[in-house]
Amino acid sequence: MINCPNCAHANPDGATQCEACYTPLPETIACPNCQAAVSAGAEYCGQCGYAMQSANLANQPVPQTIVNPPPPVPVAEVQHNPVTPAMVPPPPIAVMPNATSAPPPPSTPPATAAKTQLQQFTARLLHVQSNTVLELPPHLDVIHVGKPNDRIPPDLDVSGFADSDIVSRIHADIRAEGDAYYIEDVGSSNGTYVNNLPLRPGDRHRLRAGDRISLGKGDRVTFLFQT
Repeated sequence: MINCPNCAHANPDGATQCEACYTPLPETIACPNCQAAVSAGAEYCGQCGYAMQSANLANQPVPQTIVNPPPPVPVAEVQHNPVTPAMVPPPPIAVMPNATSAPPPPSTPPATAAKTQLQQFTARLLHVQSNTVLELPPHLDVIHVGKPNDRIPPDLDVSGFADSDIVSRIHADIRAEGDAYYIEDVGSSNGTYVNNLPLRPGDRHRLRAGDRISLGKGDRVTFLFQT
């Protein structure tokens, strides 16, 4: 089935436009592992977790780069100019320190400014249906959201929440870049919605405080992004 990105209507495999709202549907391909319909730009199959991008890269020819040798560098002719004695600078005169003079005082290191502790930027997801808080791991650049599987275990496991059957095992990724967080759908079966708008596979949305994230259609598994 192909879910419409506009109205979330379930269309049959092979359909090119939505039966309900006539919106053009994204191109789909069959998963080489389980034959499920997957969006053409998806990184993973939402049913079995198969890595779609690795299969596409394996079939692409490796471009060959022809490296041309660099042109020979001409040897510059060095012109030797005669050096006259008048052009040679006199040797420096060494100045001996006075033995009776007092040694200079030891240098005092500058005062070190007190170290300041930088405030760490943290973020979390609030599950709307159960009022449960999920902290985003601060040490991960890519946070996998989904349910347990044998390919890419989720960093945020939502299998314990009600109606989690509509969430794919490999559903979405949250990427941390400095103090910014981005969410993207990685080929889920029922889609990812941000503020009630569908997120197309391959596109990412920068999260801001208060954004409403729905895993699957129907707003049944919903989170609020908080910082």
